[in-house]
Formats: sequence, C-alpha cells, structure tokens
Amino acid sequence: MCRYTDALVTLMPLVLGLHDQLKTAARDGDMESSHGICRIAVAMGETHSRVLLEQVEHWQEYLALVNMILFCTGIPGYYPVSETTSSLTLTFWYTLQDDILSFDEEKQAVYLQVYRPVYFQLVDVLLHKSHYPSQEEYASWSSDDKEQFRIYRVDISDTLMYVYEMLGAELLSNLYDRLGRQLMDPQLSAVWQDTEALLFGFQSIAETIDVNYSDVIPGLIGLIPRINISNVMLADTVMYAIGSLAEWLADHPVMLGGILPMVLQGLVKPELSVSSVSTLKRICRECRHDLSPYAQDVLTVSQDVLVKEIHKSSQCMWLMQALGFLLSALPVDEILGRLHSLITPHVQRLDTLAQQEPDPTNKQAIVHILGMLSSLFTTLDIRDSDSSESASSQRPSTPQSTPNPVVVVLQQVFTLIQTILSKWLDDSEVVEAVCGVFDKSVRTLLHDFGPMVAHLSEMLGQIYSAYPQSSALDLARQMVHIFSGEEQHLCTIRGLIEVLTSVTLHLFQQGPRNHPDIAESFMNLHAQILKRKPELYLSEQLDVKGLFYCGILTLKFPETPTVKAAAQFFTELLPRCKDMPSLGEVLQRDGQLLTETILQAVGGESSRSLTEHFSEVLLSLNRHCPALLAQWLKESLQSPGFPSAHVSSEQKHSFSQQLLREQTNKRRVKEIVKEFSLLCRGLQGAG
Repeated sequence: MCRYTDALVTLMPLVLGLHDQLKTAARDGDMESSHGICRIAVAMGETHSRVLLEQVEHWQEYLALVNMILFCTGIPGYYPVSETTSSLTLTFWYTLQDDILSFDEEKQAVYLQVYRPVYFQLVDVLLHKSHYPSQEEYASWSSDDKEQFRIYRVDISDTLMYVYEMLGAELLSNLYDRLGRQLMDPQLSAVWQDTEALLFGFQSIAETIDVNYSDVIPGLIGLIPRINISNVMLADTVMYAIGSLAEWLADHPVMLGGILPMVLQGLVKPELSVSSVSTLKRICRECRHDLSPYAQDVLTVSQDVLVKEIHKSSQCMWLMQALGFLLSALPVDEILGRLHSLITPHVQRLDTLAQQEPDPTNKQAIVHILGMLSSLFTTLDIRDSDSSESASSQRPSTPQSTPNPVVVVLQQVFTLIQTILSKWLDDSEVVEAVCGVFDKSVRTLLHDFGPMVAHLSEMLGQIYSAYPQSSALDLARQMVHIFSGEEQHLCTIRGLIEVLTSVTLHLFQQGPRNHPDIAESFMNLHAQILKRKPELYLSEQLDVKGLFYCGILTLKFPETPTVKAAAQFFTELLPRCKDMPSLGEVLQRDGQLLTETILQAVGGESSRSLTEHFSEVLLSLNRHCPALLAQWLKESLQSPGFPSAHVSSEQKHSFSQQLLREQTNKRRVKEIVKEFSLLCRGLQGAG
C-alpha cells in the first residue's frame, strides 16, 4: 500500500506539469490534446481520490489537480460542437464529494474549508457551460448536436442537484442574489443566456430537493414575473422553473396570482407547448384547492388553445388532465356548467364526424377527441381527495342529491358514442378509444359510475359480439372489480360475463393463436371474477369446462403476458375447486391434461423465460390437490421420452418427489422446475 501511495505522489507533479500544455491546447482549439490530458487528470483524480485526500502533507498538490480538472470542466467552447472534454469530468465531482463526506466530522470540516470554495467555483463553471449559444448559432447546429447538448445539460442539472448536498442553502442564496442583480440591471438582463442559466440552476435543485424551507423562494417567485420571456429558450426554462416550485406554491397560494399569468401567456405559444402545459398540469394538481379565483382565466385560455389546435395531441391530453384537477376542486354546483362549456365544442365536432362516412382523417380526429375526454375524466374526481383512496374501494359511496357531473356528461354523449361505434365497430383503435373513455371514468368515479353500468354492459356485449376486442374485456374486468359486490348490479354483470365468455369460447374453437391480446385479457377477466365474485361461476350459462380448456390452450402461447394471465387464472381457480362442485368435476376430468401441458412447456415446448409462471400453477396444484397431482405426474412422466428424451426415469422420479414435498415455498418450487427444465433441454449446469 505504501509503495502504491508513493508511486501516486511521484506521478502527481508529472500530471500537474501537463497543465500549461492543456491551457495551450484549449486556447488553440486542439481538441485531441486537451481531451487526452483531461482524461489523464480525471483518471488520476477520480480513481485515487480518497488516497490522495489522505496524503495531508501533499494537500496543495491534490488541490492543484482538482483545479486542473475544474479547468477541464470549464474548457472554452460549446459542447459538443467546439469541445467534447468537459463531459468527461462530471463524475469526478461526485466522487470527490462522496469521499470528503465519508470522513468523520472533524476531518470533514477541514476538507470542506478547502473544497467548498472550489465547489462554488464549480457551480459558476457549470452554469456557464450550460449557456445556450446565440439563436443564430444554435439554429445552425445539427439535430444530433442539439440532442447531445440537451443530454449534457441534464448531466449538469444532476451534478448541481448533487452539489447542493455539500453547499446547502448558501448555494440557493448565491443563485438568488445573482439573479436579482441580473434582472435589476437592464444591461445585464439583456443577455438572456445568463438569466436562463441561473434559472436552470434553480430548477435543477428545486426539482429534487425539498425547497419548502428555503427563505429565497418567495423572492424568486417575486423576480420571475420581471423576466422578459420573448426568447423561447429562456421562456421554456422559466416555465419548467415555475413547475418545479408547484409544491411550494401549494403551501403559499397567495403567490399564485403573480405566477399564473406567465404560465397562461406561455400556453398560447406553440413553441412553449411542452413546458407550459406540463407546468400548468403540475400547478393544477398541486394547488387545485386554491385555484378557484383563477379558474375562469385558466379555463378561458385553455378552451381557446384547444379550439385553435395550438398544441399537439399529447399536450392536449395533458391539458385536459390539468383541467380535470382544476374542476375537481370547484364547488360541485359549478362543475357541470364549466364542464359543459369546456367540452361542448369538442362534442359538437364529434357529432359532425359521427355523421360522416369513415375515412382515415375522420378516424384520427375521433380518436383525438375521445382521448381528450378520457384524459379529462382521469383526473376529474369530486370525491374528497384525502378519504377517497381508502374509502373508495371498500364501500359504495352514499347516494348524492346531485349526480356526478361526469356521469351526467357520459349519459348525454352515450347515444353519440353508439353512433360512432355503429360505423367504426371493426376498427380496434376507435373501439379502444371508446372503451378508454369509460375505463378512465370507471377508475376515477368508482361506485359513482353506478347509473351507467346497465347501459355500458349492454353496449360492451354488443361491441364484443360483433367484433371481439381486448379493450372491451379489459373494461369489463374493471366493472367486475368495482360492481360485482353490489347486489343491484350483479344480474347485469352476470349477463355481460356470460355474453363475453360465450363469444370468446367460440373464437377459441376457431383457433385463438392470432389473438394473444384477447386470450390475455380474457384470462385476466376470469381471474378477476374468481377473485372478486366466484359465485358467478355457479351460473348454468357459463361453460366451465370450456373455460378450463381455454386456460390450458392459453398456457401454450409464446407471449409472456398471455401465459402469465393464464397462470393467474389457474392460481385463482384451483383454490375454489373444493367448494364449487362444477369446478371440482372439471379439475378431476382435465387436471391430467393441465399437468401434461405444463410438463410439455417446461420440457422444451415453451421459452425458458416462462418457467416461473408454470411453476406457480404446479405449486397451486400441489397446495390444493396434492394427491391428484401425484397421480397425474406419475401417469404423465412414465411415458418414455416425455416430456423430453434428455431426462431419465430416475431424474423424472426425483423431480416429482422434490416438487410434491413443496407446498408453501414458492422460491424453491421455481428452482426445482427451472432445474428440471434445463435437464429436459440438455442444458444442465447452464442455469
């Protein structure tokens, strides 16, 4: 160890001796030389950071090396166009900080005295390196260079956030003082890049650190409206900086009045689409209980940009989610009126589209509008936000004197949606969008969706009978999850399940291989039924034998989610076989086939990655019918060459014995099945 340290100490002057060469290379734009020297300095500083810190008598030399690396971080030029060196240094600053903070408090204090000033310099350097070039120069960059610069700024942002741990509140005060000076001096504020970099630094820290206790944030919120956001890059950063302070604004709602107009100003500009919409969404989510005084302004501007189609489709969805949060916190008697004025232009357009003959342009417009309604209903939740999480799934809500506004709207547009479906029934994208509207509504409204259950069940049955699609099954699963426990809806839910099951069984008879999504959703639906309301399996209209066989066929699919769904179906079904004679009979009759199918799959017919799901079914069989499983294993495995010619009778017998001994240890069963699968494939020892 001593010799190793001596060697490092001897090397140090040689590395430091390259500093002048580095400066010359940087001045002359010799990227290759500066890159090479920087790599040497970083390799030495990063790899041996702790050892070099411990050489107290050589502290000045190590500090010189750190300053040399700081020069590399701040090397002149724009990354990645005129320099590619600075990015090599960023991880060094993490390592040095970690090593300093890992010493005991007494040593730490000494090191911090030396290195805190260096880290403050580092912040200045990083902010300078994050500067955008002039707009003309930036416009000349290739899209690849712009993307690399974006990633570089993200790396700088992460480094600033990390450095905050060492510099603490003093760093925010430092940034705030500089921003204040910048904005108060017209000459300084004319250089938009300096303002943008300081805000970028604030945002980097506020995005991940709890700034609620910082005494500079009120001043920052006061400064932001003074910023001229005519420059797009600066305006973008202003929006993100405001968004990063949304939680702080929720605790200090009195400050919203000065900030919201800027966000709404950004919302009307297409070039600020992503930043302004995401910031408005964050504010509406965090501050919704204090937005009532500003609701009209937010809704007016939002309605205007939606009608004028200023934003791309995905931002329109975010904006609708923002408005859902906003509406949720308004008095219930106000919501319906505002909701109507918000969606009426879009519903009218949907009505016009519904009358026209199907074509690709119409289709995209229909899917877009249905998507906007889905997004709105995802967040428009008038239940008390504190109690809704725990109470919603436990019990139905008490009857309300006024119906839920979302239900009122859904009832009003239901006929229109049926008209759309009548023309687009064979288009999975449109059907999925329709189901999405109801799926999001059911998830948000939970039991308040009750008045729609009968209408929706009838429509789902019609959709699926005419053109089976997985989105209809997924929506039915949500309805089973929420409404199967309510007596008034049980008959409707039972009827829907019978229709969906009958149609799917018919599809399976024709050959299900081309419909892995339907097989997966069907298995998930029935797993949910067995979990929430197994009594539905007592219906004489439900072909339990057919269902069991469907499960066996689905286990043979190559797609992982489909096999996983089938395994889940069986692990929910097998515990019910004791108490439900119809299930017990099917298990007695077809359990051997189920066991053989799993053994074949494990033995090589299915991918090795699926073995885990088969092991879950075997464990469930062993838990709930061990005697039967022992008999089925014996009968199946005595066939020569089954499930593979690679395994001997002794190995098959050993597998059976090991498996039958485990009724609780899931991990051990997985290991046993995995090991047997490798043997069957001639891969023993390859696990």
